Amino acid sequence: MHLTLKRTTFTSESTIGQLSIDGQFECYVLEDVVRKPSTTKVYGKTAIPAGTYPVTITHSNRFGRLMPLLGGVPGFAGIRIHSGNTAADTEGCLLVGTTQARDFVGNSRTAYARLYMKIKAAIDRGNQVTISIS
Repeated sequence: MHLTLKRTTFTSESTIGQLSIDGQFECYVLEDVVRKPSTTKVYGKTAIPAGTYPVTITHSNRFGRLMPLLGGVPGFAGIRIHSGNTAADTEGCLLVGTTQARDFVGNSRTAYARLYMKIKAAIDRGNQVTISIS
């Protein structure tokens, strides 16, 4: 299974993009601000670098449950896909929602539950899951 996140909207508060699964639109994603590679990373307020990353499901100590985890993100650790609405709800993670507005994604729990089930089913079938971010 391959997830593709195309970043589309950049503000001083957040970055919003569209997530697709194997070419089919799935949901919107809100992240922290994308910063130029030459600038300093601001802890908890910087989007992860563009690239392709493996996705696994592991236990999150912070959230106390199994959640999708992006592996091998340069300069970052513990990057998860989870629910939330604004940049205040993330420290570099990907927040999913079925609606979007300026610096906001909505119906996040619904979008997360649907996406988690699809990722888990793919992993349970033995499929590799990856995400490409651009």
